[in-house]
Amino acid sequence: MKRRMWLAGVLLALLWATPAKADNSFIIRTTLNLQALQVACNPPLLPSICTVVGGLGDPLGQLFLITSPLDLSGLAGNPLGIVDAEVNQLLSLVGGLNVLPPAISPTLMSDRSSVAYPAGSTTSTAWNSYVNQPAASIVEIQNAQQSFNVMGTGVVVADIDTGVDPTHPVLQPVLVPGDGYDFTRNQPGGSELNDVTSSDFSTYPPPTCSSSLCPAPAQVNQSTAAVLDQSTAAVLDGNGTPKKYAAFGHGTMVMGIIHLVAPTAQLMPLKAFHSDGTASLSDILRAIYYGVQNNANVINMSFDMQTSSTELQKALDYANQQGVICAASAGNDGKAPPPPFLVYPAALQNDVMGVASTTDQDTRSQFSNSGTAIVWVSAPGESIVSTYPFNTYAAGWGTSFSAPFVSGGAALLRNLQTGIAQSGAKTATAHAVPLADPNMGNGRLDLCMALGSVTTPSCSQDYSVSATPSTTTITAGQQASFTVSAAPLNGSKQTVTWDCMGAPQAATCTVSPSSVTLNGSSQATATVTLTTTARTAATPRLLPKFVPPMRLWVTPVTWFTLIVIVLIVGSFGRVPRQRVGLATLAGLLTVSLCAYSCGYTNNPPGSGSATLSTLALNPTSVNGGSSSTGTVTLSGAAPSGGAVVNLSSSAPAATVPSSVTIIQGYSSGTFTVNTTTVTASTPVTITASYAGVSKTASLTIMPPATAGTPAGSYTLTVTGTSSGVSRSTTVQVVVN
Repeated sequence: MKRRMWLAGVLLALLWATPAKADNSFIIRTTLNLQALQVACNPPLLPSICTVVGGLGDPLGQLFLITSPLDLSGLAGNPLGIVDAEVNQLLSLVGGLNVLPPAISPTLMSDRSSVAYPAGSTTSTAWNSYVNQPAASIVEIQNAQQSFNVMGTGVVVADIDTGVDPTHPVLQPVLVPGDGYDFTRNQPGGSELNDVTSSDFSTYPPPTCSSSLCPAPAQVNQSTAAVLDQSTAAVLDGNGTPKKYAAFGHGTMVMGIIHLVAPTAQLMPLKAFHSDGTASLSDILRAIYYGVQNNANVINMSFDMQTSSTELQKALDYANQQGVICAASAGNDGKAPPPPFLVYPAALQNDVMGVASTTDQDTRSQFSNSGTAIVWVSAPGESIVSTYPFNTYAAGWGTSFSAPFVSGGAALLRNLQTGIAQSGAKTATAHAVPLADPNMGNGRLDLCMALGSVTTPSCSQDYSVSATPSTTTITAGQQASFTVSAAPLNGSKQTVTWDCMGAPQAATCTVSPSSVTLNGSSQATATVTLTTTARTAATPRLLPKFVPPMRLWVTPVTWFTLIVIVLIVGSFGRVPRQRVGLATLAGLLTVSLCAYSCGYTNNPPGSGSATLSTLALNPTSVNGGSSSTGTVTLSGAAPSGGAVVNLSSSAPAATVPSSVTIIQGYSSGTFTVNTTTVTASTPVTITASYAGVSKTASLTIMPPATAGTPAGSYTLTVTGTSSGVSRSTTVQVVVN
């Protein structure tokens, strides 16, 4: 009797707790079974405390989703038998930097020719832009498939996502019977086409496309997989719900990448996300348990959330215990340590391989999160071409499209070793191409290296490259040398040709020898040399600007001055009459020498017929943007009114005034030649014309002198290429 009164008191206390404005959704783990929990939520003669939505599929039958007007503290009473509880979080695929790629190649997906491609037990056809895209070569999909004779046969890969287009001809043959499950509707079949409202289309379904007639492919941004080109799937905007289809096609694209890597593996679409990109944590948990209990060998999770979850970790612990391999995207927030940035499930590294995104040049994608706390390995995540609803293709950017490369690789590993589980897959994928960024996990995924680590065969033409030292500091004008090595993997032999990119301004990067041949056992080395140019101050102009010529200017004036001084000094010792004579002589000398040195004649204005005698430039070579001084000289004095000498230039790089006037009685005049910047040495002819006579002079305009190699930090990328397969490594150079 006392116990019943105590229970009634607790229930009354719960009822008096402050209710929320609407029912809250909670994930609880309880010691009660479903029937007992329903009774506890709805006690006889008392108002309902909570509503049991249903179980979430854990093998012990202890995990439930309930709704209640109470908060978590109000549910902490023993009548519900709660062991732990958490809010049913809302996740979203829509987020991250949401920055479109700076430039999209016009050739992206341009090759729509059909090529044969395995699809389960049959052979299908697909766009060549999909089958042979750059990312496939980077991670060596076909090389690994052919060298190890693996395609994913007998392996089931589940993808927790927005679902799939089950009618896509590339994916249809490899979907599991029943096409997975839809947790958003609690029904079999993981089709994302169920989210589409036909009224959102001008015509529905859209016409199927072919290699010869197909609308422009969709382009998808890195954070959400939102369709950016409405000509492919006209389900955006114009219908009042622009966010309704923000993630439509995401699941079909992710599954297309898994299929590209493991074309005969079976695909299990587990639809937990709506087409707007939202999902509840409870549906994620149901999907994990469903996948494990329905024979999935690999689970791909191209989503992330920033709040930890106890039940998410327990679900993934269960998957790990059952030998299921899991991979998840690292997220697209562009975050890098420090400080550590955690997203889940990638941060649950005992159970999950977190995957970051790389460019085709093996550097971190701008949008990708990084850090060893969430990244186990990296994979290409830009311009990834994949299947898209309505029998077409799209290109995507994001860690969402990096993770399925790893999940597909796990399927190939499972082909080679049936019993391989999470720990074995992590060890294998850690055999990756090293990256310069230490926050990108164990490096960039290389399927040949990963598969070769668990079996004796090897990929053809397989090797790795590295550089020593990885960093150095030099002063502009110095050289920096590195040793780059190509190491054969699993006994492979090939010739590797080197290339170096990323040299700064006024510097060169060379590799010697330009190629090396591997012998199958030892590494071959080459020397990378970066040669920089010293930075120098601008050279001062040593030549003075032109001074109008005066005939024997220095000598006559100098002598004149000396004579005057002598005569004046000498006059002090003479009688006045002698002084007058000396003064007269000095005056005559002054007039004659001044007239001579100043170019003035005693010819009356207009007398004689002076002609153009010379044209001179000083200096005769200048850097573009500088000026030179030109001087025209007549054979005699300019006539009354002056002499107008016409000027012209043979090239626009040098400009002169239309004419220069020599003052009456003078024999020379000057003008300025202005120049513009040039990229190469440019000769220019300046012409002066007067009284039917023309004279020319040459001016050479030089490009600006180099300023040397600027100070800064530079990344050199050294690439080794063999049979169309490239390996890259980077070195960091700081120039002072």
